[in-house]
Amino acid sequence: MKKHLLTLVVLMLFASSAWAQKLSPLGIWTNEEGKARFEIYQCGDKLCGKLVTLKEPLRNGKPKLDENNPEKKLQSRPLVGLEFLKGFEYEGGNKWDDGTIYDPESGKTYSAYMKMLGKDKMEVKGYIGISLIGRSQTWTRVK
Repeated sequence: MKKHLLTLVVLMLFASSAWAQKLSPLGIWTNEEGKARFEIYQCGDKLCGKLVTLKEPLRNGKPKLDENNPEKKLQSRPLVGLEFLKGFEYEGGNKWDDGTIYDPESGKTYSAYMKMLGKDKMEVKGYIGISLIGRSQTWTRVK
């Protein structure tokens, strides 16, 4: 009986581990408007993300640049390849928090969290101060 109970416990641990892995934010995502695709990846013990494609990558025949950045020296860097998510730590409950998100359209950086809503859906929220006030988007995993 004890042997069967131990086997059951081990199977439950593997099942919960597999479930947690299915809800990982690692991979390629797109935003609600479909304007861009992003890759979320491991950077040290945290998660980061970069822009990998833009629906409209060119302006006047040249790659779009980070021209709204408040730091003059960064305004000439291309948007594609830009690391715009930084420092997300796993908090539990399918949520990664304490990160930042940079908005190249405004040139502003916000505190942010990511929360898995399902295997292929994720809420990303940027905010100032407390997370109750801010802007959320639902991102969809690209297959």
